[in-house]
Amino acid sequence: MPSLDSLVDIANHHLDAEASLRLFFSHSNPTFPQRFVSYRPADVTEELAARINETELRSALATLARVEAALRQDYLRRCKDKLADDVSIAFRRIHRARGRRARLDEDILATWYENLKPTERAVISKLRGMLKFRHWMAHGRYWNFGAEYSFQDVYLVADLTIATLGLR
Repeated sequence: MPSLDSLVDIANHHLDAEASLRLFFSHSNPTFPQRFVSYRPADVTEELAARINETELRSALATLARVEAALRQDYLRRCKDKLADDVSIAFRRIHRARGRRARLDEDILATWYENLKPTERAVISKLRGMLKFRHWMAHGRYWNFGAEYSFQDVYLVADLTIATLGLR
């Protein structure tokens, strides 16, 4: 059974979900007349847009969770393998203090940011903003966040982060 282990898997699932929604909300759906009997055309369009927006948010959340997993796995691998590069040395210092409970932003991403070339730091900055977005999504969306990222925005930053940092 396929899993959603990679960013490509998440993107394919997102595309399938969106295509399914579009089909479900179309006249090609055999149950359309029963399901939407009392709807005006504008109501169908509005509900479809809301469902696609929710799918975007869920796919963005899954993508950001995947990036966090890759960052944390890399952190633990670098600590275990005792690599000699600056990032691994800094991670081992953090590991002595916090163990597996290293903070994603303040420990892991801050270490990467300090050790990247200035031209590569932008990806960490963008990811940090998106992690605030993830926090908003994961904790109920009950406050006005302001910025909202599309799934495509999140996917591009996630893919760039994985490539820039050489994560798996």
